[in-house]
Amino acid sequence: MATLTLLTGAVMLLMGILRLGAVMSFAVMTGFSTGIVLQIITGVLKDATGYTPQGHNKLYQLGNWLAHIGEWKGAATAVAAVTIAIWAAARAIKRLEPVALLIAMVFTSAGVAALSTDVELVRDIASVPAALPAFTAPDLSAVPHLIGGAVSVALVALAQAAGIAPSMPNPDGTRSDINGDFRSQGYANLTGGLFQALPSGGSLSRTGVAVSAGARTRWAGVISGVFLALVVLVAGSLAEHIPMPVIGALILIVGGELIWGKRHDILLVLRTSRMSSAAMTITFLATTQLPLQQAIILGAVLSLLLYCAQAARQAKLVALHRTPDRAEAPGRWETAETPAALAPGTVTVLNYAGSSFFAELPRIENQLPSVDGAHGAVLILTVRALPDVPSSAMLKVLDHYAARLHDQGGRLILCGVHPALLQLLEHSGTAARLGPGSIVPATTQLLGPLETALAEARRWTALHPPVQPSHPR
Repeated sequence: MATLTLLTGAVMLLMGILRLGAVMSFAVMTGFSTGIVLQIITGVLKDATGYTPQGHNKLYQLGNWLAHIGEWKGAATAVAAVTIAIWAAARAIKRLEPVALLIAMVFTSAGVAALSTDVELVRDIASVPAALPAFTAPDLSAVPHLIGGAVSVALVALAQAAGIAPSMPNPDGTRSDINGDFRSQGYANLTGGLFQALPSGGSLSRTGVAVSAGARTRWAGVISGVFLALVVLVAGSLAEHIPMPVIGALILIVGGELIWGKRHDILLVLRTSRMSSAAMTITFLATTQLPLQQAIILGAVLSLLLYCAQAARQAKLVALHRTPDRAEAPGRWETAETPAALAPGTVTVLNYAGSSFFAELPRIENQLPSVDGAHGAVLILTVRALPDVPSSAMLKVLDHYAARLHDQGGRLILCGVHPALLQLLEHSGTAARLGPGSIVPATTQLLGPLETALAEARRWTALHPPVQPSHPR
């Protein structure tokens, strides 16, 4: 177990360093986190009512649980109902709201003990020794056999942790750092693995309990850890007397609050697009029916497919047209439709908007104007939005288009090129094939490079007038 925990921490840390927290889209994470909440709820139905729902599908288990209401154990169900009622009453009082869960647990547990109610207690499933865990060295010979399991455990833990941020935003409004969460959990497992800790990660249910108790900063986790150690040392045996229906009821409360809190995110995804709605629904169903590691991989694949589709739809070329200068005001740049073809002897300016992802390239190629008969024509392509290191396929598209335009007696000028992209164009030979003056570097002035490119284009067109067609006598 120590070896598995250490390996899980190493995998988590590596995923955080590789910044894999961005793999899941918002729609996919909404579906996944909602499915995780449903798993949390179905996981405690037996504790809350004494009836174990049947079936591997979580939705089916929930339906099976409701259909067999007559088989619920009366004592366990009554204890869970009383717990929820006390929580609701305490929560209705403003000053008691942060500790409503604690009040419900203490009062109901005390009532069960006083009435000697026959329900399952914590001591029936585990003992809580009044001692802190001791040092345990890992077994390095087990590493080859456990590495696959460590990856699976890390995926499940990290995906649950990634679902916390959209479900429980930071109270101060700051943005959550999912990759930072990954790294922190990696450090925690690397340390905890040496002291008998199980592989651990972020938890929606624990976070929900903390927020319900009034947690506002990361110190809540530190303080709860310190108090947990003190409780174990001083009163660990008392925890064995907590009734399992009480724990089940409290987790049902937290799960219900989590789902209720996600209603706005679910409606937002449903109203955004059919594609996002489908991704959320598929991920939710997968989380309720498949093993978690498979559902996570499916969610990651759906996120990438969703990104590919969105990139392909959003990438575009926009023509820029400058109005003539007037006495009262200089000319200004306006957008226009991309021309179908380059007219001979003209200068055309196009602005590229995209991410250079391979899925968008067919759309960009179709939007590039035809070069047939474009003698003396110059196309200025502003690529300020192009990443520093674009896809090799994008460079091939530009290189091929420039070659076709050159064969027709025209010229391509790239404008607003970043230093890293300029270096890549030089190393790939594209800069040499475009010719001197065909690459205008980006500057701090937004339109400065464009004016430089226009001056170069007008100079070149003056030296290369379009060929006049000859007419027979």
